[in-house]
Amino acid sequence: MATKGLVVYLLTGFSLAVLSIVIINNHPNDSTTYPSLLSQPNSGLLQLQQPYGSESKVWPELKFSWRIVLATLIGFLGSAFGTVGGVGGGGIFVPMLTLIVGFDTKSAAALSKCMIMGASASSVWYNLRVPHPCRDVPILDYDLALLFQPMLLLGITIGVALSVVFPYWLITVLTIILFLGTSSRSFFKGIAMWKEETILKKAMVEQQNTLANSHGELLIDTEYEPLVPKEEKTELQILGLNLRWKRFLVLLVVWVAFLLLQILKNNVVACSAWYWILNSLQFPAAIGVFGYECVKLYKESKKRRKAGNTELICEAAIEWTVPSLAFCALCGVLGGTVGGLLGSGGGFILGPLLLEIGVIPQVASATATFVMMFSSSLSVVEFYLLHRFPIPYALYLMAVSVLAGFWGQLFIRKLVAILKRASIIVFILSAVIFASALTMGVIGTEKSIRMIHNHEFMGFLDFCSSQ
Repeated sequence: MATKGLVVYLLTGFSLAVLSIVIINNHPNDSTTYPSLLSQPNSGLLQLQQPYGSESKVWPELKFSWRIVLATLIGFLGSAFGTVGGVGGGGIFVPMLTLIVGFDTKSAAALSKCMIMGASASSVWYNLRVPHPCRDVPILDYDLALLFQPMLLLGITIGVALSVVFPYWLITVLTIILFLGTSSRSFFKGIAMWKEETILKKAMVEQQNTLANSHGELLIDTEYEPLVPKEEKTELQILGLNLRWKRFLVLLVVWVAFLLLQILKNNVVACSAWYWILNSLQFPAAIGVFGYECVKLYKESKKRRKAGNTELICEAAIEWTVPSLAFCALCGVLGGTVGGLLGSGGGFILGPLLLEIGVIPQVASATATFVMMFSSSLSVVEFYLLHRFPIPYALYLMAVSVLAGFWGQLFIRKLVAILKRASIIVFILSAVIFASALTMGVIGTEKSIRMIHNHEFMGFLDFCSSQ
């Protein structure tokens, strides 16, 4: 119910924001107006809009300075906490690269994807060697990955198309609505989990400290070994359990299909017949994989319910019925659309969503990062083909993110194991989203106010002429 409430909140906020532009368009303006966004070629899955008259390519030289040191520190912390939360940290990287290092927004967005790809790839490698905290199953939930990844990629392409049309101020409003909604919901979710963990820990302590023998002697700090000792797996065995090659290859095929379609689409004239044909081919590619996974989950869930087996099909604590699968499709497309619109890749929706449907924090973080690795790497390949970022900076920032992603996962997982509080991951997710809301909200508000003072065009742009 809370999950549906969050989605209703997001849809309502987006609808009100879009409707508000009708009022602005109908408001008379005596000054000469002009488009506030640069016309730009269709650059694939992820791109950011650029203010009118600015955003020529600005690539600072890579040399040692206080700017590089500060950017390295922010990039390391953002990558470490962003991958632990499963959101990537793009909302922190883009402002950092523009305000501190001095890149133009378009190049900063491309470099941000490089950082997200590096951090998510190293996090996935770390998670592949980590056992599931409570079950003998992979810590990466491939069922959820196959369910959400195709719809997420499809939504990203829709979001990119909308980003060409939507004015800058509207994207800022949507950013604030999205990030504040998901961060606050995740924060309250973390508080609820913290209280549950506290009750559980107190119950375990009381049970240990008050257990007495038949003579009334108090047994304190006594450890009992299980009758059947749990078999400890080697690192190679854990890797073999976590890495499911067949499902990984399916995800890779979807990734390659979307990449080829985007590359072909970039080489055709916008709004031509081939342009729309290539766009439409993305729908059967995404819906085919999503439909296959839906049928699989539905049949398995129905079979278990008939047999009276209450065991979960995957990590999500929901029954896989037609309404729940349709709801997941809606959330996947919504998350991808927001990701394409804001340049975030969808992690800011997918991470909180996995927690909402009952996935434990460790698995939610690992699965969201796994899906994000595909979407971010797809963007990096496209940006590279379009020469959108300097290679030395990309390699340096990716190296920082790779180290941060690995050590961030290592430190937080150790902390969770020591404190026995998985809610820490949820609080980190909430903090990263809230920090992104502050940075992108403040910068977006400042630019929007400047555009209003300059009497710039504040309405929707024509899609075809803006390509």
